[in-house]
Amino acid sequence: MMMSKAFEPYQLGGRLLANRLVMAPMTRSRAYGPGQSPTSLMADYYAQRASAGLIVTEGVQPSRVGQGYPDTPGIHTAEQIAAWRTVTDAVHARGGVIYLQIMHTGRVGHPALMGLQPVGPSAIRATGQVYTHEGPQDFVTPHELTDAEIRATIDDFATAARNAVEAGFDGVELHGANGYLISQFLAPNSNQRNDAWGGSPERRIRFAVETAKAVAEAIGADKVGFRMSPGNPFNDIDESDATDLETTYTALVDALASLNLAYLHQLEVDGVRDLTLRLRKTWPGTYILNPASGGQPTGPTELELVENDTADLLAYGALFLANPDLPARLAQGGPFNTPDPSTFYGGDGKGFTDYPTLEEARA
Repeated sequence: MMMSKAFEPYQLGGRLLANRLVMAPMTRSRAYGPGQSPTSLMADYYAQRASAGLIVTEGVQPSRVGQGYPDTPGIHTAEQIAAWRTVTDAVHARGGVIYLQIMHTGRVGHPALMGLQPVGPSAIRATGQVYTHEGPQDFVTPHELTDAEIRATIDDFATAARNAVEAGFDGVELHGANGYLISQFLAPNSNQRNDAWGGSPERRIRFAVETAKAVAEAIGADKVGFRMSPGNPFNDIDESDATDLETTYTALVDALASLNLAYLHQLEVDGVRDLTLRLRKTWPGTYILNPASGGQPTGPTELELVENDTADLLAYGALFLANPDLPARLAQGGPFNTPDPSTFYGGDGKGFTDYPTLEEARA
């Protein structure tokens, strides 16, 4: 039995987590309920993983125009709020703690998904394709948000956060990573504005900071986390200028630090560990790391990152998807179910709620 700080309880935003292991947010595209609302199958999926210290849900759109993939859930209608309540009730019944990730995909969307033109900081089309029910389609040029529309979008995030609390969530995480809207504002290639929302690093971080501030005011800073992915090229983001990268993210972390958020959550890409350690050092609160692990799913060897204080909490993605009882398996060094990529997005319970626990496998 491997003993590590990772399995000790941890205080987060007024909640005592059972351990320091986090189920990372993962899009699963199974919101088949009315109007993109969660289903009872989704409630089962999250409840099965309630032994995580913290669950962060899949990305959830704060508005119709924020949707970027088929069958992803929203949190902007009464129907969706009521459906999410069945998920949070199921997780809390098993002693879990669950945050909702608010994900506005910005320019990474398609009219075929939502009947609307995607929006972004600048009218610059991302290179690449998006999956739709009609098959893969090229990204389209987004509508460049006006100053008034930016402020309305920030309000959408704050409303989504209030809706999440109404639905029973313990808090929310703002998705500022992976080339989605907040990340698009941060990156110089997707944000080429010359007003107060773009240009210098200080102006490019403004949307992220104003959104975090509005959400913290709406539900309390101790219920708000922020996810970032410095240097991640996903969704045609270019942060390859090392000086600009460091300046931008140092400024972002400093500005967010003054808000006293519940946590900062970094999705780490290969080659930025030095930057990770610098940002970790300047962040005064809880630091969650979804570590770079060389193309392999994060596994038992990464537990040392909690031991040596690289992070306070450690986020696991694919391994949590395939192992509902992951904390128990990590504590004894395995064995682990292998994730099946063919069932990651869309489908039914196969590859979703049918991965066995250790007890079930033995039986």
